[in-house]
Amino acid sequence: MRTLYFLLRKEFKQIFRNKALLPMIFIAPLIQLLILPLAADYEVKNINISIIDNDHSAYSRKLLMDITASGYFKAVGYGNSFQAAFRQIEQDQADLILEIPAGFEKNLVKEGAQSLFIAVNAINGSKATLGASYLRRVVEDFNAGIRLSWMPAGNDQQAVIETVSSNWYNAFLNYRFFMVPGILVTLVTMICVYMCALNIVKEKEIGTIEQINVTPVKKHLFILGKLIPFWIIGLFVFTVGLFGIGRLVYGIVPQGNLLLLYGFLSLYLVALLGIGLLISTYAETQQQAMSVAFFFMMIFMLMSGLFTSVDSMPTWAKFLANCNPVTHFIKVMRMVLLKGSGFADIQFPMLMMVGFAIFFNTWAILNYKKTV
Repeated sequence: MRTLYFLLRKEFKQIFRNKALLPMIFIAPLIQLLILPLAADYEVKNINISIIDNDHSAYSRKLLMDITASGYFKAVGYGNSFQAAFRQIEQDQADLILEIPAGFEKNLVKEGAQSLFIAVNAINGSKATLGASYLRRVVEDFNAGIRLSWMPAGNDQQAVIETVSSNWYNAFLNYRFFMVPGILVTLVTMICVYMCALNIVKEKEIGTIEQINVTPVKKHLFILGKLIPFWIIGLFVFTVGLFGIGRLVYGIVPQGNLLLLYGFLSLYLVALLGIGLLISTYAETQQQAMSVAFFFMMIFMLMSGLFTSVDSMPTWAKFLANCNPVTHFIKVMRMVLLKGSGFADIQFPMLMMVGFAIFFNTWAILNYKKTV
């Protein structure tokens, strides 16, 4: 234990003496956590729509008012031809085109039916799908309002189905409640994997690791001396991000057991540090370590369920996602923080994390060569 104490003191001194490293560990993640949730919002608003009104009737004006008043659409043109509106799409000035045909009100009143033409710019698939869905919903509500106005006064025979929704765990549908836990997990992951790998490889480059290798220091003590400081730093950054940014800035109040969450975090950090240690055993330079770590971090982030649901992935991608430790921690973070889930609900991710920690650290320890 005395040897481990001196190794830990050496590591902390090296970390806090590096003036360039400290902002990367403590300041950069917090700034990113402040900014990224503001941009990572899948709610689509300000959809640009070009309108062609060939009817100029009371009904067509009422429909246009309903569209612009919905809060989702921004009218960027009131043209007289489809060609003019299509040029706006080609110039990326419009996302949708709505064409109201001549005789719109007349056909609605006399025949009870009328078609509208909607063209959607589908380059951005998500925006196109949501924009078309919003527009159809506005038209359906407009149609229902017209039918209701045509009903005779006092007619109570029309059946009406009323739907009342109840939003659990996120009553106001605040998308940041969903994104902040996942982004915090990603930032902690980047710090632990990058810094752990670079710390050991840096000693390879400057030659100090060779001096340690010829000392009586045991291999497991040297590895613990490298991992424990970044394990503590990971806990600190997570705590500041959760309570300093998540609670004070975004108003996220943890609903579950914090001891359970920190227990899972402790296992997660052990698994991550094992990955960083494993990378350092293969890399000879910091540039190599950065390239390898970046490669895996991109896979971890994109297949973690942070931006897209794992359930919507193909079968082979789901398998890869379940082999990703970041996937399980993001899931646990959202379950414990937002739903208040208990140990029984996170048993499988907990077992997976134990397996990841054992696998990566065992591989890294066996691969690390120390000659006396």
